[in-house]
Amino acid sequence: MGRGLQNILFDLDGTLTDPKEGITKSVEYALNKFDIQIEHLDELLPYIGPPLYDSFIELHHFTEEQALQAVAFYRERYSATGLFENMVIEGIPQLLEGLKTNGYSLYVATSKPTVFAAQILEHYKLDHYFKHIGGSNLDGTRSKKQEVIQYVLDENDIHPEEAVMIGDRKHDIIGAIGCSVESIGVTFGYGPKEELEQAGADHIAFRVEEIADIIQHISLRERCTK
Repeated sequence: MGRGLQNILFDLDGTLTDPKEGITKSVEYALNKFDIQIEHLDELLPYIGPPLYDSFIELHHFTEEQALQAVAFYRERYSATGLFENMVIEGIPQLLEGLKTNGYSLYVATSKPTVFAAQILEHYKLDHYFKHIGGSNLDGTRSKKQEVIQYVLDENDIHPEEAVMIGDRKHDIIGAIGCSVESIGVTFGYGPKEELEQAGADHIAFRVEEIADIIQHISLRERCTK
């Protein structure tokens, strides 16, 4: 039998940090290589969150070969500059500090390559809050959110009923459901409330401060049902 909620998994982009500038400018750089011009960077906001390879195919109808080349072009700029064109979402350090103080174990589960996620978290001095940073591999494997969540669970011997996944896009919610993990969708990132609800989010947080309240509610509910 599980011990109740012990482990909090966080998405990175749009949940812990706002990566808008770095991601959109790096996608624009990649598209320009294919002679595709972008009028406004906001057109590229759908690229924030999902695996890049999938987004180039879905959003710009690239072939598999073109999508692989686009990801390579993207990383040319992103690894040098875009990585740190980023900012921590207001209230996140306080949230992480509070959860850790209250005895929860914190993890990152992101479709971003682990190497980039680790650099970002270290740069913004958030890395020490997390027991494990789980992401995709540079060769494109383990990029689906369900695969990343399952990897974090497996690597840390976490039972699904002892965890909750927090993210801002439908992929986070769908991935959590696929791993039998409860989910919190956040609307301060890049997915609207409707997207998160339709994906099946168990809870919705409109502000960072609401996350701790939801986690407390889950913990109290579990104690009451035992």
